[in-house]
Amino acid sequence: MGLQPLEFSDCYLDSPWFRERIRAHEAELERTNKFIKELIKDGKNLIAATKSLSAAQRKFAHSLRDFKFEFIGDAETDDERCIDASLREFSNFLKNLEEQREIMALSVTETLIKPLEKFRKEQLGAVKEEKKKFDKETEKNYSLIDKHLTLSAKKKDSHLQEADLQVEQTRQHFYELSLEYVCKLQEIQERKKFEFVEPMLSFFQGMFTFYHQGHELSKDFNHYKMELQINIQNTRNRFEGTRSEVEELMNKIRQNPKDHKRASQFTAEGYLYVQEKRPAPFGSSWVKHYCMYRKTAKKFNMIPFEHRSGGKLGDGEVFFLKECTRRYTDSSDRRFCFDIEAADRPGVPLTVQAFSEEERKQWLEALGGTEALLHTLNRAVLPRPEGGAQLDTMGFTILRKCISAVETRGINDQGLYRVVGMQKHAMSWTWRIP
Repeated sequence: MGLQPLEFSDCYLDSPWFRERIRAHEAELERTNKFIKELIKDGKNLIAATKSLSAAQRKFAHSLRDFKFEFIGDAETDDERCIDASLREFSNFLKNLEEQREIMALSVTETLIKPLEKFRKEQLGAVKEEKKKFDKETEKNYSLIDKHLTLSAKKKDSHLQEADLQVEQTRQHFYELSLEYVCKLQEIQERKKFEFVEPMLSFFQGMFTFYHQGHELSKDFNHYKMELQINIQNTRNRFEGTRSEVEELMNKIRQNPKDHKRASQFTAEGYLYVQEKRPAPFGSSWVKHYCMYRKTAKKFNMIPFEHRSGGKLGDGEVFFLKECTRRYTDSSDRRFCFDIEAADRPGVPLTVQAFSEEERKQWLEALGGTEALLHTLNRAVLPRPEGGAQLDTMGFTILRKCISAVETRGINDQGLYRVVGMQKHAMSWTWRIP
């Protein structure tokens, strides 16, 4: 199994699995960079000493034989198989020249060392710079979101709107850099197939010229050499042909990311901050989770994930949704909150926070959310038919608190609970609440 492809649409979800695929691409490029540096070092050893040429050639051959050329996707093309096999073929060719002591230093320098150094510095070096920008923008984006979500809803609307605008601008800039970084990663993976292999081919062509035995061996190697040249040219042509299409696709997704949303088995998915209560007096904390909901099964998945902590997946939690209720600003100091209740934990709501009001609406729509009970308290009381009023859970809770207060401090005021002239000790109360 080769490297997983990177999709432009995943830049907007920025899921943990998307980050895993990016790290796999980065690790492959780092491995390629280290291999090229080692290969350049070995090539310079060939130039430095004729006496150690045989040993250097063996090490050089071993390096080529052991290196695995990674590809993207589930299956290799004929061109990719030929390019991958080229390193082993070059290794076999070098083994037949181990007894030779002559070397063409200028040929090695011009055809191998300089092109590889140029590729490593210009191409791989450019990817490293893009990675720094991407990591920096990731930190800036999620730090600003963290700070933004802690803003009190009681602040002035103008201040909140300004903060919302700043967060949105930062997120858009982050998406822009994410798209460009993904495009660069895919581009460098394709460039490797010809810009990395071509210097190797030129190096061996120079070897054929200066060695009589190499010239004889080149006759047997000629058919493979020609096939490799065709494979490289095919790869280059495909790269040039698809590059404009890839950029066009990237621009389409950049302009309308919602219209090109990747198909998913989940009704809704994305990041939510989950309120986790701690023992007194520590209060509670908000932990970022990647959440996924499948409406048909009412199955809700939560996986803790923090981009700035190395991107490691935490232990996930799965439960079946019972109900979802929108939480209003008056009931919480944070905005964009709503409650979800698991079927196996009735009466124990879990408070979560979305990144924005739009995302909260999307989640509520997907989860079948309802209005909070608190919202009805501000409306005019609607007439009910006689005998139709019933106490719910909140009503029983209020009554219990009132009874507890009366029993704790007693009744010192004249009113419904006390008749003038009665002795205090003569009063007896019996409270029965279901």
